[in-house]
Parts: sequence; C-alpha cells; structure tokens
Amino acid sequence: MADQTHVLFVEDDDVIREATQLALERDGFAVTAMPDGLSGLAAFRANRPDIALLDVMVPGLDGVSLCRRIRDESTVPVIMLSARADSIDVVLGLEAGADDYVTKPFDGAVLVARIRAVLRRFGHAGGTAQAEESTAAVAGTLTFGELEIDTDGMEVRRSGQPVALTPTEMRLLLEFSSAPGSVLSRDKLLERVWDYGWGGDTRVVDVHVQRLRQKIGQDRIETVRGFGYKLKA
Repeated sequence: MADQTHVLFVEDDDVIREATQLALERDGFAVTAMPDGLSGLAAFRANRPDIALLDVMVPGLDGVSLCRRIRDESTVPVIMLSARADSIDVVLGLEAGADDYVTKPFDGAVLVARIRAVLRRFGHAGGTAQAEESTAAVAGTLTFGELEIDTDGMEVRRSGQPVALTPTEMRLLLEFSSAPGSVLSRDKLLERVWDYGWGGDTRVVDVHVQRLRQKIGQDRIETVRGFGYKLKA
C-alpha cells in the first residue's frame, strides 16, 4: 500500500461504493471506502490519503461540510461527486475548497482520468515534471503591486503577509502571472491548470478565480466579459 496512491472514498450507496472501490483497485489504487461523512473524516485523519472522493449527499456530515473540514487541515486534493450537473451543491463544494467534481452516474474510466489529472497537478504520479514545466517561464520573484509571488519557494505574500493557497489556486495564479495583462480564456485555464484534454465545466474556473480573488485582492484579477480573465500588470 505504501507504493500505491491512497484514495479516500466517501459514498453512502452500498452498490456504488463497492463497485467504484473495486474499479479503482483494479487500476492500482489503494482505497479506503466509508459510508458517511463522520467515518470519512475519521478515516482521513487516521490515514492521510493522497486524494479524497466525496459524495455531496452523505449522512452524518455532508460532503460539502466534510470537504471544508478537510481543507481546514490539509491541502490534499478533493474531488466532489454530485448526482446533478446543475446542482447548487457543485458550486458549494468548489467554494468549500474542492479542486474538481464529477457528475453521477460516472464512467469508471472518466473518474480515473480525473483522479490522475488532479494527482499530476499535485505532484503525484509523475506530476512533478509537469509542475516544473508550468513554472519554468516565471521563475524567480514576481511583484504586482502589494502582491509578491516567489515561484521558486512556491510562496505568495500580500502586503508582506503570507497568503495560504491550495496547489490548484497556486497553479492558477502562476498561469496568470506568466502572462500579466493578457486575457486567458476559461477553456485555456481548464486545459493548463486542470489538465483537461476534453471539455469541462467552466464553473470550476469561475469559483477558483473567486476564491483566489478573496485571498490576493478582489481587483487583482479582472474579468473580461465574453473572453476570460487577466491579471493586472
């Protein structure tokens, strides 16, 4: 198990939980599966998994609240599972700190692809080289007004105070800082930050930009209507 990627999977439906666990294990993952949020939180604290898959609607402690609790303690990647693509729970999960979401019912291959994409971004399963490539163009310390980005130390300061960013938020900021003043479309950000080789839901980008603005300053990232976002040069 030490050499395997450890997945925490929280799902209350017995059939989905068991079938998904078997599918993930066949793909080489070690899986800890829990039927409710409270046992999921306990398993997270006991095992410190590499990634967490959280169904939104689980008893005891719902998936959004569980995500928030995990995010208070760790930057481990989190993928939310939602039964409805248009559900407000998707946005709530992303606002709670989730890095991505998958709509149920999901294809096993799609879920594995999303997991591997997230892990690459976080430096697992061959992700380190990709992260270095992403930051190569912006090595050093960059300054934008009161905002300082140390791309070597992966640290951000605002008015001299450290800013805590999740790895996904950091990658998003690095993409903006690599081309200050240039507009980056949502689709381009999905491709570069989320490693989507296919179409994705741009709400993932919008919510993460919103979260990033709250941390580095609401006016630092501008919305260019109909095109995307840009970092103030």
